[in-house]
Amino acid sequence: MKELTLNNGTKMPALGFGTYKISDAEGVGAVQTALEIGYRHIDTAQMYHNEAGVGSGIAAAGVARGEIFLTTKLDNPYHLPEDARREFAASLEKLGTDYVDLFLMHWPVPMYYDGDFVTTYQVMEEFVADGRARAVGVSNFEGYHIDKLLDAGCSVPAVNQVELHPYFQNREVVAYCQAHGIAVEAWSPLGRATVLTDPTILQIAERYAATAAQVVLAWQLAKGYIAIPKSVNPQRQQENFAAQQLELDAAALAAIDDLDRGEAGRIGKHPDEFDRMTTN
Repeated sequence: MKELTLNNGTKMPALGFGTYKISDAEGVGAVQTALEIGYRHIDTAQMYHNEAGVGSGIAAAGVARGEIFLTTKLDNPYHLPEDARREFAASLEKLGTDYVDLFLMHWPVPMYYDGDFVTTYQVMEEFVADGRARAVGVSNFEGYHIDKLLDAGCSVPAVNQVELHPYFQNREVVAYCQAHGIAVEAWSPLGRATVLTDPTILQIAERYAATAAQVVLAWQLAKGYIAIPKSVNPQRQQENFAAQQLELDAAALAAIDDLDRGEAGRIGKHPDEFDRMTTN
């Protein structure tokens, strides 16, 4: 299994299992199956309202907690310090664990807590200090958002989870993160399936006798990104997991690089335009 070493020394599997839009009830079976297949990285969020199902799935799989890299994220209305502390504790209870491996701030939302996500992040750092989080990071942050954290003396985020797929390669944010030692994690790594019918992807898939999803995930991993595809279909879960064995040549990687559409390829909202809790 491919792993990355985060900037605080924590090891993180590069391929994880995402649970966005997987219901609490579905989460039990989906997570259990994913772990039985071999996934050791599970990603959820308070916003997804499925932490209890994820926790039950982990318990049902019988995999030792120490073998699982578990991520959850702070929901947008809970940026006030007392709210962040309360909701983090609630997440641990729902997940059935006394720590998470990674806790992310989901969005740098300006409409909550007067846009003061710096203080919120400082509260999150408390969870690392007391051992309830192995690492903290951010999600959907642009470089200038992270600059605010660094200017305030905060620790460098371990991870920035952002929209990233062949049609939207988010290159400016990626370059910023790489320059600052921040791991880049792709949500919607398959572009919500929009890229899976792309002729270039399909041609590469045919050449490698692979699925389109495997080609896209192999590209993500080759670029050094973390990817968290999601599916409740066991066969798709297995196929996605097998993408770790696919090694694309330089020509295939370059062809996928050329699919970038810049902002025109973005599926979700730009962080500066985000004003509702409806996006990953």
